[in-house]
Amino acid sequence: MKRLRVLEELVKKRIRVKEASSLLGISYRHMLRLKRRYLEEGIEGLRFRQRGRKPQITEEEKKKIVDLYFEVYEGKLNMMHFKETIEEEYGIGYSYESIRKIIVATGLKKVKKRKKEYRQRRMRMPKEGMLVQMDSSYHQWIEDIPEKWYLIAMIDDASGRVYSAKFFEKDTTFNNMEVIKNWIKKKGIFIALYVDKASHFYTTRHGGIHYDLNDEHADTQIQMALEELGIRLITANSPQAKGRIERLFRTFQDRLINELYFRKIKDYESANKFLQKHFIPKYNKKFGLKRIKNAHSPIPNDVNLDLVFTKRYTRRVRNDFTISFLGETIQLPPSKHKLSLRKAYVELRLNSSLQLFIFYHGKLIHTLSLSPSNKKIKQEVFVDSLLKVRSYYDG
Repeated sequence: MKRLRVLEELVKKRIRVKEASSLLGISYRHMLRLKRRYLEEGIEGLRFRQRGRKPQITEEEKKKIVDLYFEVYEGKLNMMHFKETIEEEYGIGYSYESIRKIIVATGLKKVKKRKKEYRQRRMRMPKEGMLVQMDSSYHQWIEDIPEKWYLIAMIDDASGRVYSAKFFEKDTTFNNMEVIKNWIKKKGIFIALYVDKASHFYTTRHGGIHYDLNDEHADTQIQMALEELGIRLITANSPQAKGRIERLFRTFQDRLINELYFRKIKDYESANKFLQKHFIPKYNKKFGLKRIKNAHSPIPNDVNLDLVFTKRYTRRVRNDFTISFLGETIQLPPSKHKLSLRKAYVELRLNSSLQLFIFYHGKLIHTLSLSPSNKKIKQEVFVDSLLKVRSYYDG
């Protein structure tokens, strides 16, 4: 009896549970149950327990499952998602295989054969916060809204957990900054960010985010913010290299769209609330790995994230102590630095609320708010929204 021989080897600690389950072709959990029964009941605990039993699922229950699948959920959910949903919503707790057989037996559900693909998987990082993957998915997330929106999301490479994601109408520099900033506020500063080359994160002359009105910097705005925090930016050579974030978007497109549909969510403000409060926590509970060590570092007391995640510019002070920025002339106020400011270079930092912070030698010397009606600001926002070359688009 193969099962008995394998269990004897397992009990004697000559093989591990994972190896034993592989030898018998059963799940890891079922292998643990067999081991426990063998230790408690001996050989009798291994006998087939279904003999002489009546079927566990009645015809009435089968009909209810079929009605739920085809009428209530309109056949939209994949089988695992359906199993989890009816267990959560209706208390119907049968195995995946039992439910699948009931649905397939109706003849109304086409069984899709998945094409096997060769994939060489990269090993996960050993700790959370060592590597975070980020990308955006342009998709029609709400069925009643024909316009496609962007879901910008980040996933931890070690745990597979999502700590920051949000829907946006446009894929802009500031929107990407918001998602990164939210992650850091929740978890701390991670070590490296993994993105595709054709994005807001990579410097190009004909497609990157910094190819806008002035093309002033050699680095992208986001890259400079990351460098200030000591975060390394890693660019993938191909979209396929970001396997975990790509699988995340496939799961979101499969599950999230249906969850929004069945909860009758009709706008993206409500969709973002549902995403943050319900969907992501449930996703992390199901797909995220537990008991992972943490490599995030705390935010230093002297670091203001609202000043870090800004667009940066350099301007030279004129003889009359003014600077020109986006078509506006800005008068610098009197300060102890006034004598040394003439013809000096100052750093300007602009946030998403159009607040402008002016620094000289790392010290804040002036703050003001710009008007959103400024033509050049409108033009820059428009250009920024166009430069959103992303690798993950729905077909």
